[in-house]
Amino acid sequence: MRIRERAPHLVIVLCSLLGVLGAAIVDLGRRAPGPLSRAHQLDPDLEGGNDCALCHGGWFESMGDACLECHAAIEEHIELERGLHGRLAEVQAERCGTCHSEHHGEGFRMVNAQSFAFSGVANVETFDHGLVGFEMDGKHLELDCTECHEYADAEVPPEGAFRYLGLDSSCASCHEDPHEGSMRQDCANCHLQTDFDTHRFERHEQFFPLFGSHGEANCLDCHEPEGQHSLAAQMAGRSPHGERECADCHDSPHRRGFLRRNAERDGLPTDSGCATCHDPEAFAFLGDAVGIDSQQHALSGFSIDAPHDVAECADCHDPGLESFAERYPGRSADDCAACHESPHGGQFVGDAFSENDCTSCHARQHFDPPAFGLEEHALAAIPLEGAHAELDCHACHQEPGPSVPRVFRGTAQRCEGCHGDAHRGFFADFEAELARAEGGECATCHDTTSFSEVPPGDFDHARFTGFEVAGAHAQNHCESCHRPSPEPDRHGRIFGHVADHFGEVEGCATCHGDPHDGTFDRAGAPRQVDGRRACSRCHGETSFRTLPFGFDHELWTGFALNGRHLQLECSACHEQRPGERLLQAQEVRWPLVPGDACADCHVDPHAGQFGASGAVDCARCHEDALHFSELRFRHDWDSRFPLEGAHAELECSACHKPAPVGDSEVVRYKPLGTECADCHGVNEDVLRRKQRRRR
Repeated sequence: MRIRERAPHLVIVLCSLLGVLGAAIVDLGRRAPGPLSRAHQLDPDLEGGNDCALCHGGWFESMGDACLECHAAIEEHIELERGLHGRLAEVQAERCGTCHSEHHGEGFRMVNAQSFAFSGVANVETFDHGLVGFEMDGKHLELDCTECHEYADAEVPPEGAFRYLGLDSSCASCHEDPHEGSMRQDCANCHLQTDFDTHRFERHEQFFPLFGSHGEANCLDCHEPEGQHSLAAQMAGRSPHGERECADCHDSPHRRGFLRRNAERDGLPTDSGCATCHDPEAFAFLGDAVGIDSQQHALSGFSIDAPHDVAECADCHDPGLESFAERYPGRSADDCAACHESPHGGQFVGDAFSENDCTSCHARQHFDPPAFGLEEHALAAIPLEGAHAELDCHACHQEPGPSVPRVFRGTAQRCEGCHGDAHRGFFADFEAELARAEGGECATCHDTTSFSEVPPGDFDHARFTGFEVAGAHAQNHCESCHRPSPEPDRHGRIFGHVADHFGEVEGCATCHGDPHDGTFDRAGAPRQVDGRRACSRCHGETSFRTLPFGFDHELWTGFALNGRHLQLECSACHEQRPGERLLQAQEVRWPLVPGDACADCHVDPHAGQFGASGAVDCARCHEDALHFSELRFRHDWDSRFPLEGAHAELECSACHKPAPVGDSEVVRYKPLGTECADCHGVNEDVLRRKQRRRR
């Protein structure tokens, strides 16, 4: 129902749209109101002049937008707000036709006086170039527009050229650069537009005020063409800007620290440091009129304190010297040698102490006594350590004579240079080896604390003496062998020499008595056993009582230990007896036995039946067995009565019975009868019968 009610209205709207569209189509087909200007006629896109949309815009484009599609440079100026077009209001800038009308024919100039008038320029001849960023003045005002804008009056500028655009305000865009690129392209910093030879330095006072002698100087006097501060360097940014100090242009004879400290004292900028003593407006910069007080003198690094407080200026600064450098050499308070002659005769030239000058060893106020302690001496060739640290300087550094400098450099650095040989040349054979020790030959074993104390392990006793201190010897003090002398020698030492107390060193017997009374040194005894000599043939150094190599009893005594003898202790035959005391050690002597025969040690159990005492050869019947009862007696060979028959089966005791012999009772072996009746008689004792016969 509603659709039918609205149908007439929709029809009306549609018809209206079609009518407007048709009118527009008819309007597009209309011709231009007049011919285009010559500039636009030369554009092939505008040929014919009937395509209005190219300049007037289409459906969604304004005429201003259409113009700027071709005039891109103008569009850029508007966007960047540069030039004359950039100054126009936004509405005015979009209406190009207001200033530049069209369709007036080929001879019409679209840029004319009316164009400038609409933009706010009433007279082109007096155009203010400041509107476009160029403050034109002087000679430039005398120029015709075409002298800078070549196509200002051209009917149509050549393709790609502009009537007014395309120029900039830099001088070099129109003028040749007489500086050939050495200056920054900002000529107006120095030159005026009225006259190129007339310079201006409006900002010079910001960097350096020109007054006094500086006001009369020529520019090139300060800005030399090839110098650091040349005008080219200034404009190119290669020269430092800011406030300058005197030394930037003048060679100052003073140290910069001296100038700075003087300026700080008076509360002046650093560049005015020279002014504390010198008047910058005066031309007489040098001379005796320039004064300096004691405080300023201290700022130079040399404080005029004692003992320099009594000196006159001429005493240190000779007025007869011409140059400033000679008269004022810039000495420091510690540069004593600059004024004072060294009493050391040049001994310290070129070493660590000359760098610190005299104050390395001496106080500033006095020369003697020196302020040279252990820490300073450590910088020398030999540091003072141990007993050396307690010595007086004169003990080592002696004064040869009244006019001869005391010897410091060249003093002996090695022990043997100052100290005599306390060892009487004992180590002469090792001189070359010991000389390689740092500090000297003595330093191989001794330190600087005490000569009498040798640190353990520092002395190779075997290497230097041929005698290795081992075993029990290693447990003793050195004084055990090297007994201190009761009186010091000429070197002040009491260390004892072995030869002084024991004579010439000849093995163990040099210090120890022979507990064997020469038994093992008799003729025929071995002098050497497996390379060992003297006592070491049997004994070691750990203990005299031990025999680390064993004892060959037969080799040394001629008596082999077998059987029961082998199980006995030495003391069973060699009864011990205390020996004499030697070197704080208790030695034990082993006395010799009476002889090597059995009877020398053992009582004859046979009461002389087999011969006189000491002449009996027990070994004929007894073996060197564990027991004396074990026999090797052969009755058939060793007696006059062979055992045969029933006799062979008898025990020895059947025939050999105890019988009194003298004051004792022993088993009777001889003499016995060999006849049957001697043993098998009738009720008569054979032995007694024989005794009667003897009577």
